[in-house]
Amino acid sequence: MPAVVVNHGGDAPEFEGKVTIYVIICVFIAAFGGLMFGYDIGISGGVTSMDDFLKKFFMHVYEKKQHAHENNYCKYNDGLLQLFTSSLYIAALLASFVASRVCTKMGRKPTMQIASIMFIIGVCLQAGGVNIEMIVCGRLILGIGVGFANQAVPLFLSELAPAKMRGALNICFQLFITIGILMAGIINYFTSDIHPYGWRISLGLAIIPAAILLIGSFAICETPTSLIERKNLDEGKSTLKKIRGTDEVIPEFESIVAASEMARQVKNPFSKLMKPSSRPPLIIAILLQVFQQFTGINAIMFYAPVLFQTVGFGSNASLLSTVITGLVNVFSTMVSIYTVDWAGRRILLLEACVQMFLTQVVIGLILLIDLKTTGSLNHTEALIVVSLVCIFVGGFAWSWGPLGWLIPSETFPLETRTAGFAFAVSSNMLFTFIIAQAFLSMLCTMKAGIFFFFAAWILVMGLFTLFFLPETKGVPIDAMAEKVWKQHWFWKRYMVDMDDEVMMEQVHPHVK
Repeated sequence: MPAVVVNHGGDAPEFEGKVTIYVIICVFIAAFGGLMFGYDIGISGGVTSMDDFLKKFFMHVYEKKQHAHENNYCKYNDGLLQLFTSSLYIAALLASFVASRVCTKMGRKPTMQIASIMFIIGVCLQAGGVNIEMIVCGRLILGIGVGFANQAVPLFLSELAPAKMRGALNICFQLFITIGILMAGIINYFTSDIHPYGWRISLGLAIIPAAILLIGSFAICETPTSLIERKNLDEGKSTLKKIRGTDEVIPEFESIVAASEMARQVKNPFSKLMKPSSRPPLIIAILLQVFQQFTGINAIMFYAPVLFQTVGFGSNASLLSTVITGLVNVFSTMVSIYTVDWAGRRILLLEACVQMFLTQVVIGLILLIDLKTTGSLNHTEALIVVSLVCIFVGGFAWSWGPLGWLIPSETFPLETRTAGFAFAVSSNMLFTFIIAQAFLSMLCTMKAGIFFFFAAWILVMGLFTLFFLPETKGVPIDAMAEKVWKQHWFWKRYMVDMDDEVMMEQVHPHVK
């Protein structure tokens, strides 16, 4: 394939390059960091619905579940059970800030290696757990691995990819998350019939994607941006030639060098993030993560087996329904890969808001009218709910799922990239923790109203996207300030003093 010029129009820089086989290999291996995360999302909800697991660690929940006149909305409501799922995310929140420093000082590749090692340790503790303290400790260590992986992998993918393919290659992270969720659903379906250790098999198999990431990481390169940022200029240039498949990389190399020089002038990137010119990408990065969680997606994916049991499916049938939603998740994410770099980010987000809003409202209405505290929906209504969940998951998977990671990874300048993305990752983990910890209690208290709660949030995020989220497709990462923020009707007011900030930092480098 001949080298092509990536032309972004206007005064945006033009860089030569192609997507090489080596880049595809690097993307494939790094994306296993997403598969680790997705597998855990899928496996934890399935395991917490397995009777053997409940009898060993949560006997009171098992007894409540078996009650003849159980409350459909409250039978799984238990603080410790929710802590099992959500403890991972509070650990990931704290780990993301440490991972930010490791990413900057050591590089993206070592950060991914640390992530896989921590994940393997956590899996061993969790699968071999003999008491609740041991499995929660395992999940906390898993959380450290997730925090490091979610910090490093999206940045690695965005920096490795040429601008014209950045969206598609970055979304491979989300694609592998969905594959992990699907694999977890399939595994849970079969291990639920293996008594009494099926849950241990489900949890233990998480070691496979972590091992692939660890071993595979020795075959991939560091990103040119990270190498140049750490003053390895010759290695950075040779790596850039290797991943672009051409020797004509001087313009892109010089662009990265210039960005790195500017980044080195910033001694405290977290302080830099508080400056007015850093607010647009920071606010959007945080809000995208908040909105991503308040679509209600993780509540549905965590507890899909529980949800389907609630509306009348049996234990195995509910896990099979989860596999179906997992397939929808995977194939819908592929839609995003093929459309994001020509249709753009905004149109996918806006269309999905309409789709998700309608499905949440209809699900809520069906449950409100027909699902009482005891009994179940009839077969037809249950199938309708599962179908609506699939439509909801499809809309999320080609929009807020992948773009919630893509947009924050491509909008920060180099000097605040790892610090800014740490805020994005930590915000995601914080609100994932909140939803995971609160969902079952909210379901018990609000009953069908919980779907209207998420629908209201979807309406808010749709309006935010319409008025405040700029389009970033095809714009080189280091041209975002000029081509995106300074051109936006609202965010340009924060960029007026950007040049003055740079001059102040050059004249008074000790003032941060």
